[in-house]
Amino acid sequence: MRSYADLSLWHDTCGDPLEPRPALAGDTSADVAIVGAGFTGLWTAYYLSEARPDLRIVVIEAEIAGFGASGRNGGWCSALFPASLDTLAGMSGSREAALAQHEAMRATVDEVIAVAAAEGIDAGIAKGGTLTLARGPAQLARARAEVAEAASWGRDDLRLLDAAEASARLSATGTLGATYTPDCAAIHPARLARGLARVVEARGVTIVERTRATAIAPGRVVTERGTVRADVVLRATEGYTRTLTGLERAMIPVYSLIVATEPLPESTWARIGLAERETFADHRHMIVYGQRSADGRMVFGGRGAPYHLGSRISPADDRDERTFRKLEATLVEMFPVLAGVRITHRWGGALGVPRDWCASVGLDAATGLGWAGGYVGDGVATTNLAARTLRDLVLGVDSGLASLPWVGHRSPDWEPEPLRWLGVNTGLRAMALADAEERLTGRPSRIARLVAPLIGG
Repeated sequence: MRSYADLSLWHDTCGDPLEPRPALAGDTSADVAIVGAGFTGLWTAYYLSEARPDLRIVVIEAEIAGFGASGRNGGWCSALFPASLDTLAGMSGSREAALAQHEAMRATVDEVIAVAAAEGIDAGIAKGGTLTLARGPAQLARARAEVAEAASWGRDDLRLLDAAEASARLSATGTLGATYTPDCAAIHPARLARGLARVVEARGVTIVERTRATAIAPGRVVTERGTVRADVVLRATEGYTRTLTGLERAMIPVYSLIVATEPLPESTWARIGLAERETFADHRHMIVYGQRSADGRMVFGGRGAPYHLGSRISPADDRDERTFRKLEATLVEMFPVLAGVRITHRWGGALGVPRDWCASVGLDAATGLGWAGGYVGDGVATTNLAARTLRDLVLGVDSGLASLPWVGHRSPDWEPEPLRWLGVNTGLRAMALADAEERLTGRPSRIARLVAPLIGG
């Protein structure tokens, strides 16, 4: 197996030797067993151990803490939630409940920042907000509609910038305007994940690594190295959920790929912008995203890598040279000053996507089985809200989080193969075509409206 440091820029620069902790040494027992040592599992262990230091908590991880999407993402700690306010209102029957979820997400960004500071975790955090550029008439129309939709909910946290205001923050080609929200922080995700693991371990939480769970059931987690018995079993497996028996269609792994440049001189950043380390995207259909890292790199990622038949997850799929070439070309097209700049890191990883593209969290009190996930790539902050919610559900306390619309939601299973392979990859290709259509015509794409349900639009 390749070195863990080779997984991503973040693993390579987290300042941690990435040596695996001991594996499970046979059957054991606990009060709470958590499957997955990504952000969801680690945050849940953090808040449970804080509230109840006497709990025996075991976190079971197939590789090392922060191995998956938690250590490989684009480094956005944002208030984005993968379901719209309309969807949340429909789930709860209440506009007020939907807005409460949104406000909880906004507060969660600050909660993550506060915990990192309190625990001495240097995660390179800068809360500069998110700038989403409109780089064409169709994108500008979507930006205006998005701001109008936010205003219709009484929200004042999203505003429209004109071309001059947008370019003053980020100088990208073709910019006609942008939307801006303050509710996002750029972050070094692997430092946060590895730091959380050290903190919870110091509190007495047991983390067993290189221990692959194969099945979960009421009262137990079955692994390749033994069974962990516990009153409460919490699933925090996200894009790897399909590896658990009986959950093969609960979530699909969709790959997002990222490239990072060498550290750039201040003279280059003066031409690009991002003085406050704003995260950024644009209003195209095929998502791209970026940030200015704490050490001065441009980190730029996007969707477009294919979904693999049978929800395959393989180290070979972390790299897709065709997608990397497209990302690098898009980066230079947006920022010509970066032509010829050296790309030092290229990586990818699987994120978890439920069939209705709606994240959820819950606990079945009758069985003691709980879950959280389905973040669709917006998990750095959402995992923290999920963990605090799981804490409340496990301990039976009421902080108001357990009444949010996503709590207890159950997404339907994905279609069997090859239907889901055909549907997802058709949707991805259609989004690329929709962007091409809009560049040519300047008008919103009809293709995008037709296929949006396939990819969460």
